[in-house]
Amino acid sequence: MGDMMQQKSGLRWLWLAALAFILDQATKLAVVKMLPYGYPGVEITPFFNLVHVYNKGAAFSFLADQGGWQRWFFAALAFAICGLLTHWLRKQPVEQKWSGIAYACIIGGALGNVFDRLVLGHVVDFLDFYWGRAHWPAFNLADSFIFIGAAMIVLDGLRGDKQSKEHA
Repeated sequence: MGDMMQQKSGLRWLWLAALAFILDQATKLAVVKMLPYGYPGVEITPFFNLVHVYNKGAAFSFLADQGGWQRWFFAALAFAICGLLTHWLRKQPVEQKWSGIAYACIIGGALGNVFDRLVLGHVVDFLDFYWGRAHWPAFNLADSFIFIGAAMIVLDGLRGDKQSKEHA
């Protein structure tokens, strides 16, 4: 019955969450092995470097300067969100591919960063985009998966609003 439930629900997208997690961890491991921490960066293009930095906070280093409690707070928050999204996936019809993919991207990305927090005490970031001297905060593939999933949810909501207005 468990396999049957997975095939008829959005849980079938959890393979994508696992893939996102594996890709995130593999790229972080490569960065940790190949680039010394704090290395100024390897220029890939005139607007993109590979760097090796740590983030003890959340997005944009939010709460990074706190005493360490934020590590556990963000890990617990991520686990709660992953649990909620997994619950929604289980209840979701298999036909709803868009939101299934979005939830899976968020779950995989969140678990990638949680793994770093719990095992390393910080998140490894390495993607550094910039324009001139203005640098966007460095991020990683987990952050990218979370962003893509969140953007898909927003687009789906906008698309849903547009479709309901057309049918009104």
